Amino acid sequence: MNRLVSVEELLEAKEGENIQFKEAKNRFDMGEATRCCCALANCGGGKLVFGITDKRPRQVVGSQAFEQPERTRSGLIDKLKVMVDFQLLDYQGKRVLVFDVASRPYGLPVQAGGIAWWYEGDSLIPMPEEVRRGIYAESGFDFSSSICQSAKLSDLDEAAVEDFRARWIEKSGNQRLNSLSAEQLLRDCEAITEEGITYAALILFGTRAALGKHLPQAEIIFEYRSTEVSGPASQREEFRTGFFSCYNRLWELINLRNDRQHYQEGLFVYDIPTFNERVVREAVLNAASHRNYQLSGSVFIRQYRDKLVVESPGGFPNGISLENILDRQTPRNRRIAEILSLCGLVERSGQGMNLIYELSIKEAKQLPDFTGTDHDLVRITLNGLVIDTKMLSVINRIGNDRLEVLSTSDFLIINALYHEERLPKGLRANLKRLEDMGLVEHVGRNKYVLARGLYAVAGKAGVHTRIVGLDRETNKKLLLKHIRENGKRGTPFKELQQVLPGHSRNQIQVLMRELRKEGHVYCEGKTSAARWYFKD
Repeated sequence: MNRLVSVEELLEAKEGENIQFKEAKNRFDMGEATRCCCALANCGGGKLVFGITDKRPRQVVGSQAFEQPERTRSGLIDKLKVMVDFQLLDYQGKRVLVFDVASRPYGLPVQAGGIAWWYEGDSLIPMPEEVRRGIYAESGFDFSSSICQSAKLSDLDEAAVEDFRARWIEKSGNQRLNSLSAEQLLRDCEAITEEGITYAALILFGTRAALGKHLPQAEIIFEYRSTEVSGPASQREEFRTGFFSCYNRLWELINLRNDRQHYQEGLFVYDIPTFNERVVREAVLNAASHRNYQLSGSVFIRQYRDKLVVESPGGFPNGISLENILDRQTPRNRRIAEILSLCGLVERSGQGMNLIYELSIKEAKQLPDFTGTDHDLVRITLNGLVIDTKMLSVINRIGNDRLEVLSTSDFLIINALYHEERLPKGLRANLKRLEDMGLVEHVGRNKYVLARGLYAVAGKAGVHTRIVGLDRETNKKLLLKHIRENGKRGTPFKELQQVLPGHSRNQIQVLMRELRKEGHVYCEGKTSAARWYFKD
């Protein structure tokens, strides 16, 4: 995402593909805003600014559009499947709202309402076909869009195609799809082209006989094992059939042994399933849509009493690693990903892993474990046990309204602070927003803790006192050390601010009052001439 900006910078900025200005004094259409942000993402990312005129010399007119920008941001992320942030600026009492839109995923255009929008100068237009082809070419060869020359329309399962049709209609609201023949439906989603049947069509809709003939490695094997001891599985089913024919059965098998964990808060008792359906479906969808179908080997789903292990052939796609798996999207089988997105089976295309992480934290479970992943295999372990029921109290206290507008990074921060883990540098940019939301507190130089109320609801108010208290005493010792070393020349207040640059003037004044009350220091003079001295 881009850095924060000032109104002065915006007034001098050049309007174009990467920054767009809208007066929007009173309101602005959400659909139009979505299309604008879509085009910005496709043009490499940029800013959509409300409350400033687009013609020079620009004027700040102020805007009341989108009075709840957190909700608007959340809606834009869900519609566009790219990260969107916002900034609220005040200029001489006038409100300026800036949405900062990240660039599209590598090798994949962003769509709004089924159209990939694009800026040609200041004009909002559907993306030109040559631009779209260039974007697709970025990620290299897409096996799923290539043609299986020997495949025929009769190789596709009619029931699987109809299941896809029903889901596409439900997702899009387009009843016209009901009137299309099966062949035309598949042409419209590009599972079939003028050249023939794509491998994506076989993988998603193929019959067992067709896959056995054309693509036998497109197989998913389910096993239930009561222990991790080697040997025959307690239950095993093999699915060499199109994904739309088996994905519901896979969940049924897993849900057969899906124990409930009980958590009580006050008079209310909550049931937490060991295996969250949305998490399981996302993991299985990732395995089926991102595996390397040019390698032999099957997708394996191994269920144990309290964990699920999903393995898929081929390592991470090019450009994806454990370090950026939540930030970067590179579909290995783009045609499959697009078809799954059309029908809503993938709820947030390209962000399935983000959803897995968020729901794991919401249910106080361990984060996904990728131990065993290498260049030839992706292995994800989903641990189903609730590791700390008090964390569930924290999530309940945050409340649904605030949870809806939290990003994956926000959830990771809350999880790390609760477990007193070190925060990765990449997450620190989100701390100020969480502080403004009342979820975290800034207690010292580069140091944050969860808000006291969240510790209290978890029965850990003492932890908050310990963390804040230790930091407070350390800061007081630093101030005292500096004053003592200055000796008779005394210490002006501005030097104390240099000692603790992460603290506000008011925070340092509180610490100095405590040191004076404890008899360690005294002050001579007033205002800017005041000097602090060490008291022997």
